[in-house]
Amino acid sequence: MTLSTSSSKILVGSAPDSWGVWFPNDPGQTPYTRFLDEVAASGYEWIELGPFGYLPTDPQKLSDELATRSLKLSAGTVFEHLHKDDSWDAVWMQIEDVARLTAAVGGKHVVVIPEMWRDPSTGTVLEDRNLTTEQWRKKTDGMNELGKAMFEKYGVRAQYHPHADSHVDTEENVYRFLDGTDSEFVNLCLDTGHISYCGGDNIAIIRRAPERIGYLHLKQVDPEVRAKVEAEDLPFGEAVKLGAMIEPPLGIPEMPPLLAEIERLGIDVFAIVEQDMYPCEVDAPLPIAKRTRSYLGSCGVPSVRFN
Repeated sequence: MTLSTSSSKILVGSAPDSWGVWFPNDPGQTPYTRFLDEVAASGYEWIELGPFGYLPTDPQKLSDELATRSLKLSAGTVFEHLHKDDSWDAVWMQIEDVARLTAAVGGKHVVVIPEMWRDPSTGTVLEDRNLTTEQWRKKTDGMNELGKAMFEKYGVRAQYHPHADSHVDTEENVYRFLDGTDSEFVNLCLDTGHISYCGGDNIAIIRRAPERIGYLHLKQVDPEVRAKVEAEDLPFGEAVKLGAMIEPPLGIPEMPPLLAEIERLGIDVFAIVEQDMYPCEVDAPLPIAKRTRSYLGSCGVPSVRFN
């Protein structure tokens, strides 16, 4: 990834996550047609797939659903567990489904998220929260191979998303991941909320690895909830139910200086609004989405665009 001295474009969109969607099928979630209607009504033109199977998986049907609402796809999303033995085939199978559909409807990125060591719903500890040196090597080598394969076969770029309750969570672990991966095929989806939730400094990451910023998820964290989570070692799913992720400008990190820092990179980059709200009332997301769009447009950063 090469930095440019030209003006940048921070292209803002939204995602199913901001409508309380975490699973392909869940009767408590907003139906996909309502999500598409409301994301268009809130003024966004770009969206992500969300969990594979939530939106139609037939490329023609999905293309038609997007076109009727003047929506476009920025990326798909998938989870990985490449640090485990014999994980490649299972991860690649999921990647292929997502990458194939993403490419077929015009998306250029796949956001890859590390699977969590603690179950987000029950809080059950599934494995050690720290990787061994060998597991780190498997994860980073696996991501290099994965990023190369998905780009060469489907033309989509891997953007790696550090995540709470995963092995790539803290600022230190983000650097360790970046140091072990190849920028030609793997870059960073900087999720501002997850970095702050895990005690990291988003602007420090941008300044340390500007050439690795390939994609953004914009969200904020309630500092009081975060303090409670840290004090009681609460699982991420419980934290979300407590309102850990909050609409801007009510939380951290501050958006104007962060967006200005991205603007100074001189790159074109997607910035997808994600406010984890699972579960949530079906009438809650739309007004929040409208307020958030309005707020981001008022941050005084010229490169913030919505189309």
